[in-house]
Amino acid sequence: MLALQLLVNGIVTGSALGVVAVSFALIYATTRVFHVAHAGVYTLGGYLAWSLMRHGVPAIAALLVAMAGCVVLGSLIQILLYARLERRGAAQLVVLIASLGALAVIQNLIAAIYSPDILNFSAAWAGQVVALPGGLRLTGAQIATVVLDFAAFGATLVFAHRTLLGKRIRAVASNPFLAEITRLEPRRVHVYVMAIASALVCLPGVLGPLDYGLQPYGGVTPLLTATIAMIAGGIGSLAGAFGLAVAIVVLQNLALLVMPGEWSIGVTFAIFVVFMLFRPRGLFAGK
Repeated sequence: MLALQLLVNGIVTGSALGVVAVSFALIYATTRVFHVAHAGVYTLGGYLAWSLMRHGVPAIAALLVAMAGCVVLGSLIQILLYARLERRGAAQLVVLIASLGALAVIQNLIAAIYSPDILNFSAAWAGQVVALPGGLRLTGAQIATVVLDFAAFGATLVFAHRTLLGKRIRAVASNPFLAEITRLEPRRVHVYVMAIASALVCLPGVLGPLDYGLQPYGGVTPLLTATIAMIAGGIGSLAGAFGLAVAIVVLQNLALLVMPGEWSIGVTFAIFVVFMLFRPRGLFAGK
């Protein structure tokens, strides 16, 4: 019974981190920027939705507006920061440091405006417990998380493989030089990718804190897990990033059956470090 509940909880949380991993993988595979500030975009989405819902805006409307706000922030970071550094020939280390600086600015602005204390959503439905067959119990927020995050993952795969813009993004990611000479406009595509990924990461950025609250610096840990999932899954494989994120969280949860919680995360990541030693390109490396 306990093992089944831990398994389901792991799938719920893993689906949220899976969307973070997919959005991060989409950015890195296309732009080759290690977008650490993505954690700040994740956090901002939750705070925007919290502010709107506090003033009586319905949850769905608040989510959509928060996603729009994240799209604006992600696009501005690409246009005003990464694109300018690229035009000036900045090294990848410089871009990484700039991204870390952007993350610090976003986090500290959020802390200054909202305070560094934990903030909880006031949505009553989010905390209502639903009894499921087999003795499982999930909150409304957890059910919304697993349904919407799996739907977002599926929609992203369809978009990437079935739409013209998705194929254009994949072409730019595959060969930036050829994309430039064939007038696919890689720089514009980078803005599109940043906007799409920012909208995606807003979804778990809102749904997760519905269950456990908001913190200005709470986006770093999800991004760390998402990064490991992206690398272990294979850079360029969206399905691999999502699947590995779910697997990591499920493994962490099931490890609670045999070890204390403070050890489970370390042991899980140690397993994946060993895995990467034998499969450095990842399990599902993209072509």
